[in-house]
Amino acid sequence: MSELRWDPFIDSWVAIIEARGRRPVDFITERKRIETSVCPFCYGQEDKTPAEVYALRPDAGLPNQPGWKVRVIPNKFPILRIEGQLEARGEGVYDVKNGIGAHEVIIETPEHERQPADLRAAELADVFRAFRSRLVDLRRDKRFRHIVIYKNHGLEAGATIPHTHSQLLALPVIPPHLRIALRASRDYFRRKERCLMCDMLAQELSDGRRLVRVDGEFAVFAPFASRHPFTLRIVPRSHLHDFAQLTDHMLLALGEALHDVLRRLRAVLRDPPFNLVLHNAPLAVPRPGRPEFWHSLPADYHWYFELTPRIMDPAGFEGGTGFFINPTSPEDAARYLVEAVQ
Repeated sequence: MSELRWDPFIDSWVAIIEARGRRPVDFITERKRIETSVCPFCYGQEDKTPAEVYALRPDAGLPNQPGWKVRVIPNKFPILRIEGQLEARGEGVYDVKNGIGAHEVIIETPEHERQPADLRAAELADVFRAFRSRLVDLRRDKRFRHIVIYKNHGLEAGATIPHTHSQLLALPVIPPHLRIALRASRDYFRRKERCLMCDMLAQELSDGRRLVRVDGEFAVFAPFASRHPFTLRIVPRSHLHDFAQLTDHMLLALGEALHDVLRRLRAVLRDPPFNLVLHNAPLAVPRPGRPEFWHSLPADYHWYFELTPRIMDPAGFEGGTGFFINPTSPEDAARYLVEAVQ
């Protein structure tokens, strides 16, 4: 029998259709390839990008030259621009704000042919170190309300350059889905004096059916109400609301967790296109007369990564109802990944 499952963290219903029972082989298709003649993210092409804002250079070489391991640059075609004033106005019943923000690209390796699953744990830790550094730097700008970091892998997932990279967007507003998670976390904490994600994690560790990987620092599981087949959450086992608080030791542990998960996904789904999104606490910039969530964030919010393979497109039902159909139960997805031969 199919089930309707509700996720309290995102306040969303999902239909898990057991009768369809789609297996990994049902999602494997010929991947679209991105062709490029000259890649601006490779060694020797630094002059083809905007000047870097951060780079990890083991030999302390000159900026905007080869010799880097991870490099962060402003996006050449930004969605939001950092220059200008943040001004808001009304147009009848509508609201408008200037497109102020920051849009950056994190180039994860100078080696063009390497895929995300090829990066070693220590290399992924270097990428996360860049995430941490940019979060700390950009939060000094009081125009920003939230910073989202995400990765598109594969053309089907939104990548337009094949060289592996992530992106960062600093926003002057809080996205609606984050407001839902903040309210759910705050309300749960008010009722129970416990973190919602901590309780969800404890339940997943106890249940075990949706657990893919666990170590001393991080757990990886398929959410109980997964909206998409093979969606995974990577969650710190200790309560942390802010990714920028991670120590170097935790960054390496996170690199080990993601490296393991990416190799399992590649073994099961043959390198699927995917999106990886950091769901972090917003910037603590309370507005006069609007305390909102800020005072309780350290106690009630819990950051996490969500990894979603883009192997199934939403259709009319999703658009008409706001909740999703998943033909592969999270229990089955976790089992396939646990049993994967890497």
